[in-house]
Amino acid sequence: MPSNDHRIERDFLGEKQIPSHAWWGVHTARAVENFPISGTPVSAMPELVRAFGFVKKAAARTNLELGVLDEARTHAIVAACEQLIEGEFHDQFVVDVIQGGAGTSTNMNANEVIANLALQHMGFEKGRYDVLHPNDHVNASQSTNDVYPTAVRVALWFGIDRLLDSMAFLRAGFEAKAEEFKDILKIGRTQLQDAVPMTLGQEFSTYAVMIEEDEARLREARALIQEVNLGATAIGTGINAPAGYADLACRHLAEVSGVPVIKSPNLVEATQDTGAFVQLSGVLKRVATKLSKTCNDLRLLSSGPQAGFGDIKLPPRQAGSSIMPGKVNPVIPEVMNQVAYEVIGNDVTVTMASEAGQLQLNAFEPIMGWSLYKSIQHLSNACLTLQAHCVSGIEANRDLLARRVRESVTLVTALNPIIGYEKAALIAKTAIATGAPIDEVAESLGILTREQMEALLVPEKLTQPMRLEGEGGKAA
Repeated sequence: MPSNDHRIERDFLGEKQIPSHAWWGVHTARAVENFPISGTPVSAMPELVRAFGFVKKAAARTNLELGVLDEARTHAIVAACEQLIEGEFHDQFVVDVIQGGAGTSTNMNANEVIANLALQHMGFEKGRYDVLHPNDHVNASQSTNDVYPTAVRVALWFGIDRLLDSMAFLRAGFEAKAEEFKDILKIGRTQLQDAVPMTLGQEFSTYAVMIEEDEARLREARALIQEVNLGATAIGTGINAPAGYADLACRHLAEVSGVPVIKSPNLVEATQDTGAFVQLSGVLKRVATKLSKTCNDLRLLSSGPQAGFGDIKLPPRQAGSSIMPGKVNPVIPEVMNQVAYEVIGNDVTVTMASEAGQLQLNAFEPIMGWSLYKSIQHLSNACLTLQAHCVSGIEANRDLLARRVRESVTLVTALNPIIGYEKAALIAKTAIATGAPIDEVAESLGILTREQMEALLVPEKLTQPMRLEGEGGKAA
């Protein structure tokens, strides 16, 4: 019997007591009992909850238009969906993010919450499923197998947009530093050994370009995500959905969500294929790998302050040691590194889960959705943090860089076209043996004066292809 603190709900397995305050029902209650796995509920993915609101709203509108639902129930369901879309009642999505059943528990969680909210709009108490039913009405013309992957794709679309914004913010930060450092000469490095001169601006511009390239790759992956199987129902045949439902539902979903979803040309294939998730995960791994490499560079370039590279100074963010006074660590690049390691691990999870699909359905989309969500969310936050707390405050160690350029024997590489390999090698050998700067060595050997060397030590002559003039290709 119901009481003030609970109500009784039933399914084909029997009865369960549901807390009176809960907007979910018996199916959700069983899932909470069955999947005490991560301790993280679906509400931790607000974009997914909003996406379910959009999908169920689109379905209700389609069902009204095709005569499956009456106006009263449709309006109540739509009103409930709009509450989810606005961010209300997300705490009622209590099922664990890691669950068996191909997402059925999450879909039923949504159906029950929407049904009970709709009942309230109609003036009825929670649980009056004889008036409006989670399956018969909220889930009409649908299956978990088309609703869940569609909602995941819509949620991922929103997440990708957020990540693209974060990457653009970080890219702009590197572009600003590239401009700030464009005239600062330094010695480049290959295999951690001294190479030839470059500008610090050139070094930082590469980080901006790498991000820009990955923004393009991410947009390509997003284009695959917009293809959905809504209307496929159980396996792609559209059973239990009226004729024309799939096309109309996709049009309504695009309209209510703002996401340019399109119906897959083959719903049977789309219901079992998770290749778009694998593609997206691979791009996220690419983004993570390159950002981690960039942060490795920042940590190396800022190492010191006395016994390291010391090319740049990162803004100090916090004390770096509980035992060594005054120590400051590159904590912001380090956190990006760790996010990258997580994303790479998530890619393995998505790959294995996609490969494990069988026949007409992949049962492991919940772990794919959760893994992709974490990768997108954490990369987005890490990009914002890296720019705001690190890149924006980076300073060049100008005096040290200038001294290294002046003393570096690698400058002789730039002299090859002017004085020839043999004389350049003689200067390098003598400078290494004596420890004297190469301008002094060049002058003492009678090869070039210091004034001639000074004229050569400028960015436009040391950091770009040499301009040739006149007959015979004389170096300008």
